[in-house]
Amino acid sequence: MIKTLLDLATEYPDDPLIEYMQKCRSGEIIIGREMLQEFDILMDNFNNPDITYEPEDAQKRIKFITTKCRLYEAPYAGLPFNLLLWQKAFITAFYSFKIYDEELNRRRRLFSEFLLLCAKKNGKSPFFAALCLAEWFCGPLGCKILCSSNSYEEAAAMYDGIEAMRQESKSLERVTRGNVRGMFFGNPRHKSSGKFSYHNKGNIRKMSAKTGAQDSRNIMVGAVDEVWELKDNSTPSFVKKALSSQDEPIYGEISTEGTVNGGYLDDRLGEGRKVLSREDDSRPYLMVWLYTQDSETEIWQDEKSWYKSNPSLGVIKKWRYLRDRISEAQTSKKERVLTLCKDFNIKQNTATAWLNPQEYENPVTFANVAIDKKVNDIMDYLRGCIMIGGIDLAETTDLACAKALIMHPGDPHKYILRKYLIPEIKLESSKDLIDYGALAKQGKITVCKGNENDFSLFTEWFIELHEKWKMNPYKFGYDNALAKFWVKEMSLYFGEEMLERVPQSHIGLSSPMMLVEQDLKSKLIVYDDDELDKFCFKNTAMDINKYGQIKPMKDRSDARNRIDGTAALIDAYFIYQEYKPDYLAHVG
Repeated sequence: MIKTLLDLATEYPDDPLIEYMQKCRSGEIIIGREMLQEFDILMDNFNNPDITYEPEDAQKRIKFITTKCRLYEAPYAGLPFNLLLWQKAFITAFYSFKIYDEELNRRRRLFSEFLLLCAKKNGKSPFFAALCLAEWFCGPLGCKILCSSNSYEEAAAMYDGIEAMRQESKSLERVTRGNVRGMFFGNPRHKSSGKFSYHNKGNIRKMSAKTGAQDSRNIMVGAVDEVWELKDNSTPSFVKKALSSQDEPIYGEISTEGTVNGGYLDDRLGEGRKVLSREDDSRPYLMVWLYTQDSETEIWQDEKSWYKSNPSLGVIKKWRYLRDRISEAQTSKKERVLTLCKDFNIKQNTATAWLNPQEYENPVTFANVAIDKKVNDIMDYLRGCIMIGGIDLAETTDLACAKALIMHPGDPHKYILRKYLIPEIKLESSKDLIDYGALAKQGKITVCKGNENDFSLFTEWFIELHEKWKMNPYKFGYDNALAKFWVKEMSLYFGEEMLERVPQSHIGLSSPMMLVEQDLKSKLIVYDDDELDKFCFKNTAMDINKYGQIKPMKDRSDARNRIDGTAALIDAYFIYQEYKPDYLAHVG
């Protein structure tokens, strides 16, 4: 006879897993399709004669967390850890299903691994910390736990959460001690015996992907945080190998969605989703617990759907916070990417489109400016102004660009002059999406003889702007690649102090890139509606790191895309932002 949820509720009254599944099935609690798939698997386990349901271990850990653990972050610091229903259900599901193991000659836990995907600010990190502490105290003598992540800082954050929770509880702190090497049982200030004394060699330590597996020998619990940052399986592989000698190991991964394409989380979610959809029956030991949306559309149309990726919404995570994020996401592409990824677990491309065409389609041309200012051409208007240089030297055998950013006294616009180079061999063999040959005939790009660009032409161009049009340089910002000879050449004419390397990092480029976007939207950048500039704008994607900082990168949808013009402009904007008060004072 197949058991139903109603049958199970009668057999196991007050069981949090069964209560949670009932409320989710009835619609009282809103979850997504992938959580329902996991419930289908759990129901199969209930009805599998080879699997028994023994919730005692789960109850022990739930009781430990709710009676011994205390929260450590505002606004809940010092308060008891009152587990939410979804958290109790998670613990119960993981610990309660047992299967007979012939090698051990006894029943053991069915699940030895779990993957928890949950949007940020839902309390998953404190939950993971409490779960590790519970296993350390409630598990067998000598239980060793390893906290790991992509970086030492991330691993330390998880470890520090466990340590803070240990210190918040007087009863836990009394029988344990902590130092730079880890957490250990036994405390010289309080005499204790048995499991909670020095006799128990169990410990909790931390390790990052960069430090390798030195501390990962013979552990019982491997906890990996922020899995989305991992580029490959090297860290999980180290941790899993360290679990191989245990009878009932625990390997747990928690994460939000990420922006790393082809990284470890993509592979892991692929494996997990095959388990959920019954395409892979080789991993009965893996519990896949995914709080995900069923579509992006529902996010914008139905606030109640937000529960699908935010199980703690309204209790830990605030409605106000999420509504504010949605509001910002409707006007900012960067915020949209971060919000969909981190607040709703919808995977975002590492290189997401930066600009909409309407943001850089600029009807203002140099001819329009000349007419408005009553001069013969734009160069007459800009004669004698102060220029900032931005130079992209990343490629010797491809498109390269130098730009001059110029402001006129009393005029808020930034006027952009440019010089593009391309090698002759590239022009002949090019299958790019733009006709360089036609642009060369129009004088919009300079063709360099042979196989390489001649960066001396950039030097000559800046000298011409200075000598012919009396444009005094303020500074030249350049990327570091291939720049050594060119910097020396420019220094001989303009002086070494006039050249500054622009760090090609998220920290260095995020702010100037965002200012370029805002100035384009406000039509403050006058670039003469240049075809090559527009081609580069179109091809530029933004790479977003975990701190929400951005830097430019090629849209990888087509290898022929070029962004050199954008890169040169952002380099110029870096100098502008770094020295804005002084530069504007020079402009007058």
